[in-house]
Amino acid sequence: MIRRPLVAMAALGAAIVSIGPVSDRLARQLMAAPRRLPEEAGMAVLLDRLGGEVVRLRSRDGIRLTGRWLAAETGDDGWSPDPREAILLLHGYSGSVTPDLLELGPFLRRTAGVLGLDFRGHGGSDDAPTTFGLDEVEDVAGALAWLGERGVRRVAIVGSSMGAVTAIAATAVLGDGRLPAADLDPDAPVAAAGAPRPRIVSVIADSASPELALVVGRRLGVPGGVRLAGHAFSRFPRIVGGDPRSTEPIAAVGLLEDVPLLLVHGGVDRLIPPKAAARLVAAAPPGTRHLVVVAADHGEAHAKDPGAWEAVAAEVLRGAFARARD
Repeated sequence: MIRRPLVAMAALGAAIVSIGPVSDRLARQLMAAPRRLPEEAGMAVLLDRLGGEVVRLRSRDGIRLTGRWLAAETGDDGWSPDPREAILLLHGYSGSVTPDLLELGPFLRRTAGVLGLDFRGHGGSDDAPTTFGLDEVEDVAGALAWLGERGVRRVAIVGSSMGAVTAIAATAVLGDGRLPAADLDPDAPVAAAGAPRPRIVSVIADSASPELALVVGRRLGVPGGVRLAGHAFSRFPRIVGGDPRSTEPIAAVGLLEDVPLLLVHGGVDRLIPPKAAARLVAAAPPGTRHLVVVAADHGEAHAKDPGAWEAVAAEVLRGAFARARD
């Protein structure tokens, strides 16, 4: 997938004077993710060719979000998309979902309709702090509700980097949808009646770091960067009311029991070393698939080997949808 560098952090290395002030500054800088990548300015024509429908929806906590819906297309491979199925596509830390939609949309829509979602504070969505999956779970909840209102009953989530972190966290926090009573919003009005929430039938998490501090700290590129990132995340609770590390992949992935999961990593990922990727795989439920694209850096697995990525992804997605239909 498209690499999404944490461009806002590049200048921090020279500023390390004392851990407290720097941690506070880094925490606030992390929350202000770049809304769009510079290269997105040249993608408008490609997006128009891709087609689809621009949609507006609200997160479960009321933030107005933007997305693009791509209707499913029937291919010549024998697979018949079901209008009651969809794929939710989640982007990384920097920019909107546009680059991922352009790269993966044509492939994914041959399995099901695709909703590409701009997280809060990204793309065309309303301003809000970026919280590395903590509050973005509310964005996923809003997207699931939007899909449910349109008759979708089964959803697979595909995410890259921060989108992968959020995909895992959302499935763990919201539940996969098979136990409605357990998955209800406790703050919803008593008399509220809405469409059934779709069931999450599968998750593809590309370039998910086991710990948030690891990927952020290594991106900083300074001695003690991982430790500094950990201090920055410790400042989040007093700013946004919660710690993103409570839902980071190493803490949440084990809760995805009975949800088919594909973890994808690059063999030369400079942010997630092989040993770190292996720790996440070891913490995942039995049966989790793991694809390593040897020549890929962070978020580059599909771009480096689209054939391998798409073959395994199609097997996981279609297998999960077919089993859920039964």
